[in-house]
Amino acid sequence: MLTEALEDGALADLVADATAAPSMHNAQPWQLRYGRRSHTLTLLADFERAMPEADPSARALHIGCGAALLNLRVSAVHHGLDAVTVLLPMPSDPAVLATVRLDSHPGASREPSDEALAVLHPAIKDRHTSRYPFDARPVPDDVRARLTDAARTEGADLAFLAPIHLETVLGLIRDAEGYDRGDPAREAEQQLWTRNTKNEAPVDGIPDYAFGPRDASERATTRDFAGTRVVLVRARVLFENRPQLALLSTPGDNATDWLRAGQALERVLLTATLHHVSTSFATQPLEWPDLRWILRDPVFGTGQPQMVIRLGYGPNGPRTPRRPLDQVLTVEP
Repeated sequence: MLTEALEDGALADLVADATAAPSMHNAQPWQLRYGRRSHTLTLLADFERAMPEADPSARALHIGCGAALLNLRVSAVHHGLDAVTVLLPMPSDPAVLATVRLDSHPGASREPSDEALAVLHPAIKDRHTSRYPFDARPVPDDVRARLTDAARTEGADLAFLAPIHLETVLGLIRDAEGYDRGDPAREAEQQLWTRNTKNEAPVDGIPDYAFGPRDASERATTRDFAGTRVVLVRARVLFENRPQLALLSTPGDNATDWLRAGQALERVLLTATLHHVSTSFATQPLEWPDLRWILRDPVFGTGQPQMVIRLGYGPNGPRTPRRPLDQVLTVEP
């Protein structure tokens, strides 16, 4: 067991790794609180960073925080710590999403599950969302199996879309993108989370350099953060005609399921990164209830859809900004 509080440098490393996780519009909707006596990090939802138009239930907020929690677990093992995690430990306070008690066992051998997490650590700094075209190379079956296993380890299901199902989902993505552009409130909310780097040095949101090019065929699955605005000197290129998409689902659809979905999502993304597979998201239809439920495979689909992931081989996305430590971490005695 730890006999002294975590050193400040190690604590900073843990928090930096946790907050490298993806979140909707890079809002980074989390706070972390460390108790020196209890050796416990508490993950809190920052509801001031919620998106009431596109995410009224805070489902996506929980998924982003779940991704940060997985990174924290990976980082803890990398630093030789056990991460004893409890989800939603205070039902009376929905902002308290998880507690992670950090214990060390010097000289003790790692469990296989710990080794599997430790292997993922280098991918934390290398994982970035890529809104660029991917080439036509298929993700090999053995890599797909590893990604499916990664999701299953965290209690979720990952299914790669078969051709007929893929066409249905591509249509839903285009429909949702159209809905978004026709909804002034959602358009305004999205613009609140985009950043013009000529005028500011952002610490959150989607900077203009990460928008990626426009799809010349108007069939891209990635969200166009320019929305209805015209961005000058922005390339128009052809994206893959048949993107490789996978649907992440959970058995239920409550806060616990969303946190598990976030951990499964990040474990899939880190595993993909280790295998040099680039990733991005197609969240648009998940944000419209009448479209979300149609995402499931009509024949084999089960569970609740939580994320659509695009995978392939192409440019790595640029690093997006993160809030400084003093904005996300509180240390208590």
